[in-house]
Amino acid sequence: MRLVLATRNDHKLRELGPLLVPHELVPLTPGLELPPEVGETFRENALGKARAAVALTGSVGLGEDSGIQAVALGGAPGVRSARYAGEHAGDAENLAKLLREVSPQNDTRAAYACALAAIWPDGTEICVEGRCSGRLTHQPRGEGGFGYDPAFVPDDLPGGRTMAEISGEEKSSISHRGRAARALLDRLEAVERIEGT
Repeated sequence: MRLVLATRNDHKLRELGPLLVPHELVPLTPGLELPPEVGETFRENALGKARAAVALTGSVGLGEDSGIQAVALGGAPGVRSARYAGEHAGDAENLAKLLREVSPQNDTRAAYACALAAIWPDGTEICVEGRCSGRLTHQPRGEGGFGYDPAFVPDDLPGGRTMAEISGEEKSSISHRGRAARALLDRLEAVERIEGT
């Protein structure tokens, strides 16, 4: 199945592509405008992006929204993770702000969350979510990943490595995006079985 991913984030396209094989993941055509993220949940934003992709292309649209939720901040930055330090802030600025606001002496627990929504031109909708729990370290490490990865230590792997220090294969096996992608694959297979009958 061909899915049009409603994002301008190349990192997400590169991560999700292999996770959704055998389906083909393609980016939006340059010049097509996505609506602003106005939802209060990852699910709302993912569905909004997928609906936009369907309307713009007439193909099956895939929307993704994800972010990090710090316990000490009541779940912030959450849906505002990509623009936490300002509308045009980059990864380093967003990470620096988060680490300023979460004291290393207090609760450093956090979780990555991801929602993936697939919508067909006939209006059929699927939305799944994935989570990865861990804690924040105030000594960012690693060259891999993106966003908050250098300061996020997942609970699921030994050794205290950050998401930016692990291999892509390890990350896919435990990450919020990997878990959401596997849940979506299961649902896509069910849809294909129904359509094939």
